[in-house]
Amino acid sequence: MKISEKENYILIEPLEAPVVNFVSSLTRRHSEFNNKNIMVSLLAYHSLQKEEVMGFLEISKAHQQNNKSIVLVSNAISIDELPEEIVVVPSLKEAEDLIQMDEIQRDLGL
Repeated sequence: MKISEKENYILIEPLEAPVVNFVSSLTRRHSEFNNKNIMVSLLAYHSLQKEEVMGFLEISKAHQQNNKSIVLVSNAISIDELPEEIVVVPSLKEAEDLIQMDEIQRDLGL
């Protein structure tokens, strides 16, 4: 996986081919990122199944309990298919905006 540190989040991009391999790799390394906001770009995958994205559920729950954001970026799956704990947006810009809004809400105690 490719990891890029940004101002208020970490951008993670897969280098692994199947999504399940990427999820497994991210899960193993999650403790490295659990105190930071995470943006996971899945734009390299042009086709995603609900079952593949559901692999992010446990990481998402753990991250949110730690008061940090985790946002998946993909236009290959409908958000209507996923539970609300998994946040998916179609572009990197929307993910960045969402993380900023989450940070503002946390700062305000909302």
